[in-house]
Amino acid sequence: MRVVLWLALALLAAIVQAQPPAPVSFAIVGDAPYSGLEEIIFRQMLEEINQEDLAFVVHVGDFKSGGSPCSDELYEQRKRMFQASRHPFILLPGDNDWTDCHRKAAGGYDPLERLAQLRSVFYPDANSLGRRTLKLERQSDDPGTAAGFLAYRENVRWAVNRVLFIGLNVPGSNDNFGRTPQMDAEHEQRGRANAAWLAQCFELARQRAYAAVFVVFQANPDFDLSYLRRVNRADGYAGLKRALLAQTLAFGKPVVLVHGDTHRFRVDHPLYDPATLKRVEQFTRIESFGSPLVDWIKVSVDPAGPKLLSIRIGKETHPAQ
Repeated sequence: MRVVLWLALALLAAIVQAQPPAPVSFAIVGDAPYSGLEEIIFRQMLEEINQEDLAFVVHVGDFKSGGSPCSDELYEQRKRMFQASRHPFILLPGDNDWTDCHRKAAGGYDPLERLAQLRSVFYPDANSLGRRTLKLERQSDDPGTAAGFLAYRENVRWAVNRVLFIGLNVPGSNDNFGRTPQMDAEHEQRGRANAAWLAQCFELARQRAYAAVFVVFQANPDFDLSYLRRVNRADGYAGLKRALLAQTLAFGKPVVLVHGDTHRFRVDHPLYDPATLKRVEQFTRIESFGSPLVDWIKVSVDPAGPKLLSIRIGKETHPAQ
């Protein structure tokens, strides 16, 4: 009897695995709201998103301006705003939300204390925000996480229809590098945590034969170094970009980076392999809108279709790979 049951379960698993993964759609928002007027527009946008059939909404970070206070009251107000989402709502941290809170206009806070508060307010358990929640796997809760990385509750992963999504704490302002020795130490430790989580998640994607991987964080990692050349600073994203290249090439399937930071909607292929001097075509970048343009992007992913991505802005469909 046990043999028959085992064979039946094995057959069922084989049938499920053989079925093509169903399409999945989700929304991208970010770098907003920055003002009272934008708060009104953001709430209206969220109501529009609520009418859509989506698996989740992801906010790539910067839920406030760099000059507004990083106060407990504002954090709680933003949480209430995001909880109004009918869909699971996943927030990644941005530089305005913690690393730049040292600025006088933002309240002169200790960035590390503000990051701890962000974790307490927005990542208290394994669930996403939103009226309907999604259970997330957090780096801090994973049994394979090294002791030094247990604080990184904001690093997450979730899977929908054989597509893996990875969220990382990678903020703008050069990834918190180059301002003070204390922040450089924070940057280095978080970089190690991010690299470990990225490697672990991509290994899982290979083991489970996921059709595609999405990596989500706030910063524009400056693939062409245009910003860094302009301000003459060392590249705080160098290690991250090397890790993204290595993991993308090893995965051998589509990888999509979703980020914000520079407030410019675009879909392109910005990653180059220095060994071949060729563009890595399997790597696609989607950058979100940002203040003063408060808008959202609908992404539909069809791993079994002729094109992986379909991207819609309002009523306009944007061509993608």
